[in-house]
Amino acid sequence: MERVTYDDLEPLVGALRAGQAVAIPTDTVYGVACAAHLRDACERLLRAKGRPLSQASAIVAGTLDSAVDVVLPELRGRTAARARRLLPGPVIVSNPGRRYAWLCGDEPTRIGLRVPVLHPLLAAAIDRVPALLLTSANIAGESPATSFDELEPIADLATVALDGGTCPGGVPSTVVDITADDPVIVREGPVSLAELRARLQ
Repeated sequence: MERVTYDDLEPLVGALRAGQAVAIPTDTVYGVACAAHLRDACERLLRAKGRPLSQASAIVAGTLDSAVDVVLPELRGRTAARARRLLPGPVIVSNPGRRYAWLCGDEPTRIGLRVPVLHPLLAAAIDRVPALLLTSANIAGESPATSFDELEPIADLATVALDGGTCPGGVPSTVVDITADDPVIVREGPVSLAELRARLQ
């Protein structure tokens, strides 16, 4: 596993474009990721993590503009405006273009989207891919890694790892479905339904 820093993210971008997995720090924990548009890479990563291919996975964009303009270009109008109010998410939105269908589980017309708060250089690098499948960088059943030194158990999964120091950790994000008029919480987290509704007004 090659270690890189924010000073040179070209090896990380190159690995993602080549269909390889990488480890990156996020606004909560370290994650292991691959390019979302490469189906084979996504399936390899999910199998390695022991995650069923039938289970839906959110896609991750580096920036909000990329998420709306590049990753999911059909995300327009009211839906896009609502997603902007709730991101960094994750949010479940309509997917009329059936993009990234292999990450949508059994509902290809809906997709999860997240735009985590990342170091600007990492966000810009992700936008060059332009989206990731991202899952926590840990062996199933083990605690997520919050520092670079804790990545050793997943060293066989990632070709390149970005040393971003220590992540803040924290509880998993609230997942909200906004495909209907009234938001529906799919996974409980720190943001309440009342707060979500207030953001959408």
